[in-house]
Amino acid sequence: MIGTIVVLGGLAFIFGLLLGYAGERFKVEGSPVVDKIDALLPQQQCGKCGYPGCRPYAEAILKGEAEINQCPPGGEVGMLALAALLDCEPKPSEHGVEQAQMLAEIDELNCIGCTLCVQACPVDAILGAPKQMHTVIAQECTGCELCVAPCPVDCIKMVPIPQAVNTWKWPYPGVQSTPQYSSCGN
Repeated sequence: MIGTIVVLGGLAFIFGLLLGYAGERFKVEGSPVVDKIDALLPQQQCGKCGYPGCRPYAEAILKGEAEINQCPPGGEVGMLALAALLDCEPKPSEHGVEQAQMLAEIDELNCIGCTLCVQACPVDAILGAPKQMHTVIAQECTGCELCVAPCPVDCIKMVPIPQAVNTWKWPYPGVQSTPQYSSCGN
């Protein structure tokens, strides 16, 4: 009886080692489909879709917990790209008409240096020290508007980014001007 216990214990130990090795050796990091969905999203990490960032939103889309039309910064072009990737029908946007991309601007004369905007910025686009004026690094700002609400002196406003060659939003290839919408089956 003790011999049987030792043999079964030894086999369990060996199979445990094999399973542990196989689990590490053949581990898949993330989902390639989530990576593709995430690559199509604008990477603003603004939370306007109801998720804390683009990656969690991409994961929710793949799980069927979110619709492809919840991203205001991505707009209709982003929604159509997601529909093409996931092979489903496009849906009208939940957030209305796509707006011009915005950029935060701080009235530096009225800034009191409270650092609340710095803490709220998800992409570290605001530069400044406590009790010193702050400024926005325009190349880093995604226009998410998360810095506006915490400002106690209302010195942050959103301004449209002027259209230039590097800020022009080209239309998505193959997009019709008036697409026919229907439901997207997740």
